[in-house]
Amino acid sequence: MKSPVELARELRKRQTPEEEKLWSLLRNRKLVGYKFLRQHLIIYKKIDFKNNFFTLDFYCNKKKLAVELDGGYHDFNTDYDRERDIILLENKIKVLRIKNEELKTDEKKVLQKIIDSLNDKSGN
Repeated sequence: MKSPVELARELRKRQTPEEEKLWSLLRNRKLVGYKFLRQHLIIYKKIDFKNNFFTLDFYCNKKKLAVELDGGYHDFNTDYDRERDIILLENKIKVLRIKNEELKTDEKKVLQKIIDSLNDKSGN
């Protein structure tokens, strides 16, 4: 069985075209100077006290912002996404969900949404 770190590495190697595109726009502090990580591991404990994990498509630790690209399989995993969002909110991590189609059709609008979320002072 692969470790969470090995799985995250594997996901980085098998990015979707949309993930590759957004990563090219976020990496190396290209977006207003903030550092983003891709396929970032979140490890948490459930009621059974066992370590569980999932990965975030993109994550800015300084602003505690997760950017999730939704499309394809995400459309069928709404309960799973909802559970993840609850865990993230419990850890004060804000989630910004972006549809793949949105990135394909209006890249500038997507980047502005991310900038707006980075600058959000409401704590939401």
